[in-house]
Parts: sequence; C-alpha cells; structure tokens
Amino acid sequence: MTHRNDATVSALEAELHDHDLAPAYTPLDYDLGDRNPAEDIFVAERPWGQFQQFVSNEQVTVKIITVQPGHRLSLQRHDHRGEMWQVLDVPIDVTVDDRTWSAQPGETVWVPRNAIHRMGNSGDRPGRLLEVGFGHFDETDIERLQDDYVR
Repeated sequence: MTHRNDATVSALEAELHDHDLAPAYTPLDYDLGDRNPAEDIFVAERPWGQFQQFVSNEQVTVKIITVQPGHRLSLQRHDHRGEMWQVLDVPIDVTVDDRTWSAQPGETVWVPRNAIHRMGNSGDRPGRLLEVGFGHFDETDIERLQDDYVR
C-alpha cells in the first residue's frame, strides 16, 4: 500500500511540475508564424507511459491531413502562418524550401512562414500528419506554385 501511495505522490508531483516545463510564450510570439514551436515540444513521463506536448494555451489551427498513396499536395507557401507537422503513420515525402527528404513516423517538421513546402506519399498505404498552424489561419492564404490538380 505504501508503494502505491508513493507512486501516486510521484505522479502527482510530476503533474504539478509539468507546467514548469511548458514554454511560457504569449500568443504574440507565434502570431506571425515565425517562431519554431518544434523547439518547445516536451515529453512528460507517466506511470502509464508518456505524452508529448506540442503547444500550450496558444491560438492554433489543428488538422490531421491524410495523403493517399501516389498523391501529393501542391507546392505552396503562406504569408500569414507557419506550420508544424508530426508524421503519424508512414513515411511522408517532405519538401521545405531547398530540402527534400522522407520524414519518418514520429518526426516533427517545422515549416516557417513564407517557406516553400509540400508533402506527398510515395508509399503504398495512406499516410497521416498532424498539422498545427501558427499565425493567422485562412485557406485563402495558400499560394500554389505547382499543383497536380490544377487548382
């Protein structure tokens, strides 16, 4: 019984101190989409496992994007937001400015405001990414430079 109480106290202490680990930035820090929030990610250990915290108390837009095998999104840029991508399932082909690579599941990618970027899936299964948009979010803020679907 004592061991269980000690574990409970340790878990409670960890939860109380997690807020000390969380970044203390104001929404203005992310307003223009210039700050790289991937630098602020932290992992908190728990008796049941762990969690990754990407953002805390910030105004963001969150999406899960699914890219079908053999497809890719337009080569694009945004004036008013930066994006953080977390690859969820399968490797995703990623381009950010002059760099292109295969981002692996669990990898976090930062796309700064005005960076030219694209994601695609050259695999044989649908691939998902968690996208967190920082800055003013509006779908009309997409400048398509190349688009396989002629939009």
